[in-house]
Amino acid sequence: MGNRMNYSAKLAVHIALVFMAFVLAYTLRRGLLPEWWLTNPDALPVLSWAVIYAVMAGGYELLFRVERGAWRFSSARDVVRLAQSTGLTALTFLALIFITNRAITLPRSTLLLSWLTSLFALVGIRLAWRLAFDRSLSGLLLPVWGRGGASIKRALVLVGDVNAAQIYLRRHSAGDDREYAPTSILAKTATFTGQQVLGVAVVGTADQLEDHIEAVSKDRGATGAILFLDEPIKGLGLTAEQIGRVRAQGWRLLRQPSVTELRHGARLQEMKLEEFLPREPISINSAPIEGLISGRRVLVTGAGGSIGSEICRQLVAFGCSHITLVDHSEYLLFEIDRELSAIRTAPTRSARLCNVRDGERLQQVFVEEKPELVFHAAALKHVTLVENNPSEGVLTNVLGTLNVVNAARAVDVNQMVLISTDKAVAPSNVMGATKRLAEAVVCSSMHRERSCIVRFGNVLGSAGSVIPIFKDQIERGGPVTVTDLEVERYFMTIPEAVELVLHSTAICAACDNAGPRKFILEMGRPVKIVELARRMIELSGLAPDVDIAIEVTGLRPGEKITEELVDFNETATPCMVGIKEIDGGDGSMSPEQIERLRKAALTGEAEAVRKAVFKCIAGIRSGGQIAEGATASL
Repeated sequence: MGNRMNYSAKLAVHIALVFMAFVLAYTLRRGLLPEWWLTNPDALPVLSWAVIYAVMAGGYELLFRVERGAWRFSSARDVVRLAQSTGLTALTFLALIFITNRAITLPRSTLLLSWLTSLFALVGIRLAWRLAFDRSLSGLLLPVWGRGGASIKRALVLVGDVNAAQIYLRRHSAGDDREYAPTSILAKTATFTGQQVLGVAVVGTADQLEDHIEAVSKDRGATGAILFLDEPIKGLGLTAEQIGRVRAQGWRLLRQPSVTELRHGARLQEMKLEEFLPREPISINSAPIEGLISGRRVLVTGAGGSIGSEICRQLVAFGCSHITLVDHSEYLLFEIDRELSAIRTAPTRSARLCNVRDGERLQQVFVEEKPELVFHAAALKHVTLVENNPSEGVLTNVLGTLNVVNAARAVDVNQMVLISTDKAVAPSNVMGATKRLAEAVVCSSMHRERSCIVRFGNVLGSAGSVIPIFKDQIERGGPVTVTDLEVERYFMTIPEAVELVLHSTAICAACDNAGPRKFILEMGRPVKIVELARRMIELSGLAPDVDIAIEVTGLRPGEKITEELVDFNETATPCMVGIKEIDGGDGSMSPEQIERLRKAALTGEAEAVRKAVFKCIAGIRSGGQIAEGATASL
């Protein structure tokens, strides 16, 4: 029958087992020999009763639908439901035969025996099925010396809630992941200490992690892995120093896969340093996102970048029908295309090497690919580099966005999404200013189409962020450099930011009103960069200012002490957990302004470009309006 059985086959097995259980119960109660069923004419009425009994059992199964569950993952809950189903079958049958003929020839105890034997048979077949496919259970039937394989597994210590540990252990025992052998549990509280969960001992609490790891290392003579079932610092109360010392001993730090990773069939994931940094994780319902993405053709610009590549992963996870990857970097485009090709359930895809500055080429890509949804993530985002090369910032961030907008309108996309930044609020640098102008381009151009702009702050671990810079500096032995002791930023992990971007898109798609809408992601509390540096040093198993020095270098041109989330002429209203909608501040750009910017950028004169950019910004922030009749020509 294979590893999977369809419902019809399992229903037939269910009815057959109940039929045989009734026959066996009657045989045992009357003390009959097997040949009685073949030679005695009284056997036919009893077999008729057995058929009626089995049909009733099939009817109750259709009501309880226990057989819908996979036998391989059967649990105590299924046993209770089977007991209810078979018990009601016996009671209903008793009522039926009592009404019809008072059941003169049927011993009442037969029904009790038939209930017990049918329940035993139905539970037994599930146990046999699990033993056949669950090697961790079938291995228990062998003596310890005959089980084999345990010595090559790495020790796995579970840290967190006991209920979460039980769920993981049940899934682990039924799965194919044989890399780790769960050896112990460190719970949140001491309530369960000394007890076992599915054969794994609860040996203490999370705050005893270091002592336990040291003991396990000595006992096994090797390192292993730690599976955190909750956030180590915020959820379990561990410190960065504790985690750093454990990492320094060579233990791998793991977490369970996220929803999108599970869709790819991912196993336990190794935790990156940025996942231990202070942030407020957000959990949201993904159903609206799936409803938006599933079955749609989508296009992502900047598909190889930190944000763009995560957008691609989540779009694939949520079931888009076709994805077009657009990037001007050959290497980055190759990498994301290769990654998606390894996903068995991935949709069809097309990798297009194209720079958003090239309007004609971009139009050609859009016409050929016919996207329904467009996510525009391509941009120059490094503050200092764009400050020193303002022409490039204008050509990519402003004119590149205009090219994407025009291409999207030409093929009548259902919705376009612009990925923006909190640095676009009251911009003090060219990068932030060009992103604010990109917002204005979208607001000016897409009045009849659905479009949205999503702003958010720094993302942990993205290319060009402080995280990889700090990592490199720590690996080199320091110093770790910060620009100012008071500098602080908003942070969020890349997957969390992208999931909220997709949710903002779903909110916009559900609205009857066309035209641009702006959203800002709630980034929690700002984090001081110097504290981030200290935390990363501690997570590396080192001491700040002792093993690794922290050096203050001074603010760079265009850099702020703090970032803002909304401008002075904007208001933000919560629309769901983690997302606020921005009203106001929708200044726009005329074709004449854009043309002047283009000419200034092409001259390459940095100061002239900078003046032109901030002149436009002044007009936008003061509510400047587009020239009459200009929308159609953008």
